[in-house]
Amino acid sequence: MTRTFFPTPFEPASCAQCRNLEALDFDFTMAFQPIVNVRTGLLYAYEALVRGPNGESAASVLGQVNDGNRYRFDQACRVKAIETAARLGIVAIPDCKLSINFLPNAVYRAETCIRATLEAARASAFPLERLMFEVTEGEKVEDPEHLKSIFKAYERQGFTTAIDDFGSGYSGLNLLATFQPQVLKLDMALTRNIDSDGVREAIVAGIVLVAQRLGITLLAEGVETDGERDALLALGIELMQGYLFARPQVAVLPLKPL
Repeated sequence: MTRTFFPTPFEPASCAQCRNLEALDFDFTMAFQPIVNVRTGLLYAYEALVRGPNGESAASVLGQVNDGNRYRFDQACRVKAIETAARLGIVAIPDCKLSINFLPNAVYRAETCIRATLEAARASAFPLERLMFEVTEGEKVEDPEHLKSIFKAYERQGFTTAIDDFGSGYSGLNLLATFQPQVLKLDMALTRNIDSDGVREAIVAGIVLVAQRLGITLLAEGVETDGERDALLALGIELMQGYLFARPQVAVLPLKPL
């Protein structure tokens, strides 16, 4: 019997295999958006965001992901994000992390599925402690205990762990009760117009207290105005991401002057 080229969940892809996008039957690239500390003016991270080969939307790419290629796509995203960010010089920015989204339902066993990530980091001389992995709350987690084990395995490697889009998805506080990441990214639905919305301000203030009790760093997404920035900073949130600082750009590390 001819051995299939595609890795099974028991046979993790190598870094070289994950570069072979022909096996996916579609191509993609990466855009980058900065995450800044507005109090210090320093870069905290760049998030790698999937885009089509000509800059098409993430939805156009993710719409081609299915149960048959989900694992390979997840692995390929990690490798492409690390290699592209390294080529653009992110390692030269002091302490700046690279944030990568991952699909929890694509990971069978973190200790083996992480091999391509480690290979790509070594090949690009990318420090492991400067990698951050985000799981979006918008993707339904079929097995919370499995996701908890993934986070623990990532933290053992020195990676930073994060929940993305907090406040927008399936589980909310139930997800946070199951496992505690190092970073919690507040969805733009909570940060939008927070400077003029007392309800949103009260909700975010409550999340700030929870995060402080749990030792979690908060990061506000979707910040677009000076007023939103100032209101979030007054609540004690220093890390922010959004159009106010820069829009995602393909194969560029963008940042407006702070």
